[in-house]
Amino acid sequence: MFSLKNVLYFQAGLGVLANMFLVCFYIYIILGHRPKPTDLISCQLTFVHIIMFLTAGDIWLTDLLASLNIENDVKCKTTFYINRAMRGLSICITCLLSVFQAVTISPSTSLLANFKRKVKKYMISALFYIWVFNFSVSTDIIFSVGGFTNVSENKQMKVSKSCSLFPMSYIIRVFILTVTMSRDVCLVGVMLTTSTYMVIILFWHQRQCKHLQSISHQRASPEKRATQTILLLVIFFVVMYWVDFTISSTSILLWMYDPVALTVQKFVVNAYPTITPLVQISSYNRIINRLKNLQSK
Repeated sequence: MFSLKNVLYFQAGLGVLANMFLVCFYIYIILGHRPKPTDLISCQLTFVHIIMFLTAGDIWLTDLLASLNIENDVKCKTTFYINRAMRGLSICITCLLSVFQAVTISPSTSLLANFKRKVKKYMISALFYIWVFNFSVSTDIIFSVGGFTNVSENKQMKVSKSCSLFPMSYIIRVFILTVTMSRDVCLVGVMLTTSTYMVIILFWHQRQCKHLQSISHQRASPEKRATQTILLLVIFFVVMYWVDFTISSTSILLWMYDPVALTVQKFVVNAYPTITPLVQISSYNRIINRLKNLQSK
């Protein structure tokens, strides 16, 4: 368990540093360097991932609240509520990023081309409603989590060092899982649909260019590189999400606490926000070029 804990702290440290670097870069771009519409979406996704790390279980924010002598029950409700909202925002913003990129690269003759201007126009509103929606639907966690007291007497399920889930009837547990799963399945379905569409577009574009020059000598356009990066992130997110969902749903339905399974789940949950900035930093030439320009000045 000690080694797993060390892995979690290393993962969290790496994730926070990479995301902080990336959010600073996006802010630098947004404040006056001709930002792309996807920059605002990616910036918010990066910020969400930082908050996810800070509110994950027994890492950092929990210790900070404890040092301020805040009541344990309030501490648990606050951290779990924010973390639940951030996890919902992560899947929603990733879905929005996937949809936006699919619309962006769609040919002018396609039906999606008609939505290009509309998507840019309503992007701010969409992000606002996504934030409001996720903070609203996450309020149930306030009533179902609290400070840990005694598992044997109160049948609470310990989910961190000092927090636990309150007892719930099996019907309520199934209902909450069904509602959550319905929302997430819809979003994952949209991501897989747009990803499939983008793969078809890229394949079609590659075949169109084949008669001009050898594929091995072609330089990928910025749009193509961005699309490939988003596809990679979406696929990775979907895989990590279903692993996390399998572990968490099994624990809730069986009402069974396993410290090893809980630690593995935390590692899986944090895998996507850790990998995302690393993939973006290594894939976007714009970031590399900006860093080179800053070094040359």
